[in-house]
Amino acid sequence: MAAVREGLPEGRYGRSADQRADRTLKIVGAVLGAVLLGVVGWLGVSYISGQDLSGRIITWDAVSDHAVTVHLEVVKGKDDRGVCTLRSQATDGSEVGRKDVAIDQRSGQVDTEVTLRTTKRATNAVLVGCTAASGSTG
Repeated sequence: MAAVREGLPEGRYGRSADQRADRTLKIVGAVLGAVLLGVVGWLGVSYISGQDLSGRIITWDAVSDHAVTVHLEVVKGKDDRGVCTLRSQATDGSEVGRKDVAIDQRSGQVDTEVTLRTTKRATNAVLVGCTAASGSTG
């Protein structure tokens, strides 16, 4: 007796429906992945290019139960002006101090030391963010 085959001979009748479906799914997945990568890249570039002021806290020190000194560094355009918001929290996470710092020096990088008054002992100092002033010149 001859052996009974369960499927078609390989390579004789072209691709099976499963192979065609797999190829289609791979192509659709690659296209969607490329589109997603492009959107993420575009959003990243537009976010970074829209940032007029970029700030960071270099150091901070709780000098007393009611004050924190913060060394703030801001990178900006030479003629740009803006405001950076600082805040401080206590051990329980409650906000104990907040201050808006005007950045209006005519240089590309501003290093400043700010004293932030607090209602009780602070355990951190955080830069909430920096925004450009609406009247900045460019």
